[in-house]
Amino acid sequence: MKDIRALDLNLLRTLDALLDERSVTRTAERLGFTQPAVSGMLTRLRESFDDPLFVRTQRGIVPTLRATELAGPIKQILSDVETLLQPSAFDPLTAEFTLNIAATDYTLQAVVVPFLAKLRRQAPGIRIAIRTVEDDRVQMQFERGELDLALMTPEAAPPDLHARRLFDETYVCALRTTHPDAAAGSISLDRFCALDHALVSYAGERFWGVTDDALTRSGRKRRVVLTVTSFLVLGEVLRATDLIAVAPRRLVSCVDGLTTLEPPVEIPGFTKLAVWHERTHRDPGHRWVRMLLFETCGCLQTGQEFGGMAAKALPEPETCA
Repeated sequence: MKDIRALDLNLLRTLDALLDERSVTRTAERLGFTQPAVSGMLTRLRESFDDPLFVRTQRGIVPTLRATELAGPIKQILSDVETLLQPSAFDPLTAEFTLNIAATDYTLQAVVVPFLAKLRRQAPGIRIAIRTVEDDRVQMQFERGELDLALMTPEAAPPDLHARRLFDETYVCALRTTHPDAAAGSISLDRFCALDHALVSYAGERFWGVTDDALTRSGRKRRVVLTVTSFLVLGEVLRATDLIAVAPRRLVSCVDGLTTLEPPVEIPGFTKLAVWHERTHRDPGHRWVRMLLFETCGCLQTGQEFGGMAAKALPEPETCA
């Protein structure tokens, strides 16, 4: 049994060219080799296939029956190898695969919903599976192929993953359009502290957020009367009550029935990243999906793609604000 390790692609390319050209000289010119180099490779080919492969005649070299039998399979092998080395063509209209995205309910509403609207128009065969972001499991989920994208903050993103800044988020005061304080177009610090507040709290102190930290630095405080664990219900709560909330601008700025005002105290915002693994970094389909996501977030020109963590950015707090 012959050892396949003795046969490399250059030998197969040489045999293919010899079968086409029927001349050592023309084969050398075609492949950019010297005639002695081609003659040496022909010797190795004869040893590998245990056949002369070519015999000399007055009109040059002619293939043996064995060489003629090899002609078709060798062309197929070389064609298959060339196909393997070429990036696969991607057509979003016919693409069919599942994209697994980890997102909080904030990014689900602020990012995934508008992204999905574009995706459905341009690539209707791509399915989306949303998972909850679990910071301590993201790395493992990527390595296992359970995740393709994660929408995270720089502080939570594992350092050896690819990432791109999507946007920097700021906070606004949100209240119903018919709220007694909505018509003024602004709100004083005294009035802000006098109103009852709603707060989204994922973990930690349920009635305390970054707004309370900012107020404390100014020697003030507010009264939080409601905490919920999801942004998705916040709009309904604000429309149905006289409560106000300090919420991410992208979440509430276009919600029907709500008005937004600038907070009367400086509240630090946060940054959102798209994070992905080397496993899908060069895949044409996943690259196309990421570009559509960047376009949706308006960061095609200003976004920064890099391996590892983003530049230092303000964290997304555990609470809404």
